[in-house]
Amino acid sequence: MLRLSWTQPEDLAAHALVAARLDGLDVSALEDELVAAGGSLTAPVSGATPERADEGLRATAARVTEAATALPRPASLLEREPDAWASMALEPPTVPVADGLDDRLRGAWLGRAIGCLVGKPVEKIPRDGIRAIAESTGRWPVRGYFTEQGLDPEIAARWPWNRRSRPTSLDGVIDGMPEDDDLNFAILALVAQERATAGELTTSAIAQLWLDQLPAGRVFTAERIAYRNLLSGDEPEVAAVRGNPFVDWIGALIRADAYGWAHPGDPAPAAELAVTDARLTHRRAGVHGAAFMAGAAAVAVAGAGVEAAVEAGLACVPSGSRLADAVRLGQSLAASDRDDEACLDELHRAYGHLHWVHVLGNTALLVLAALRGRDDFARGVGLAVAGGWDTDSVGASVGGLLGAAGTAAIPADLAAPIRGVYRTTLAGFDGVRFDDLAARTLALAEAGS
Repeated sequence: MLRLSWTQPEDLAAHALVAARLDGLDVSALEDELVAAGGSLTAPVSGATPERADEGLRATAARVTEAATALPRPASLLEREPDAWASMALEPPTVPVADGLDDRLRGAWLGRAIGCLVGKPVEKIPRDGIRAIAESTGRWPVRGYFTEQGLDPEIAARWPWNRRSRPTSLDGVIDGMPEDDDLNFAILALVAQERATAGELTTSAIAQLWLDQLPAGRVFTAERIAYRNLLSGDEPEVAAVRGNPFVDWIGALIRADAYGWAHPGDPAPAAELAVTDARLTHRRAGVHGAAFMAGAAAVAVAGAGVEAAVEAGLACVPSGSRLADAVRLGQSLAASDRDDEACLDELHRAYGHLHWVHVLGNTALLVLAALRGRDDFARGVGLAVAGGWDTDSVGASVGGLLGAAGTAAIPADLAAPIRGVYRTTLAGFDGVRFDDLAARTLALAEAGS
């Protein structure tokens, strides 16, 4: 039986109730309704439970999901977390662009791919499992690709690799960069900007681009719900929220880098475009994650350094938002005298109650890892992955920020297996070279300067 993740009513309902409670809503009546029908209030970690529910439970779960996601959010939350760029009313400052932009763009694309690939085989494995695997194979602390060589069979059985990623993402078998949504979305953001008329990009244009070029099976969480809603005939503004429990998750953040890369030194237009894109699928913290990442990427690729990039990203989100709090926690821990493990302990105390794909914990981890790894690409990516949440996405984001220092910042042993090539089902891009993507990004940047 096909059990498509992130779409089954009996699985979405628990996520919708969790999201509503996190937003400060009382959903006890909806919880009682779901439980009375035989449902669970425990949201599935992997996106889908093994068995299909009976039709009565499925119908109840669908009603509960629609009701919980449609409930008006508290006015205090909406005031603190505006998520349309105009209502955010932010003016992040520009920075000068240093010589060597072409090389920094190549490094950003390649670094994003490497960071993603390091994290792919351990996606969905918690922090203690990642450490057990790395220690068993002599690769702790994590500083590069995982391997099966020397892996204790008991540890392998307890912490199985991500089954979709294992065949192509372990050391010794990597042959080019395998497909991943963290790279697909970067390419789509590039294409969206190339297609934009008179420099204008709309959320509807992003929706049309997805329908034209993005296979439905290559999207997850909020993106999968929005895609479903678009196919049902919803307009983009409705597609983002109808029955969508994942509006505060990380999906929009992972789509934002290329908006920053195409606007080096100028975080405001980069963040505005990322928000326009993000509103197809996300709201509030989810949108703020995209704005942060675009602003940070814009300043990083200008050559200003990771600290300045993080500050620029922070300037692109409302100061009183939960996302801003997450960024500031990551900054504070990175500047502290605690070792990396103690910092991860603190992050898990702060955000461990959230799902591993939620944007808040992952953003705090991203900031910590990027700042701790500012002079050491392998350390930064390794720390992002060792944090044990959305390993491939945070690894990709950190890799993009650190790679933006230039290709010389990327260890040759991490770059070599990728061979500069990306394998994807995106129409017209299978086998594309990262250098070519960087050249197209440079053309956008030069056209806008």
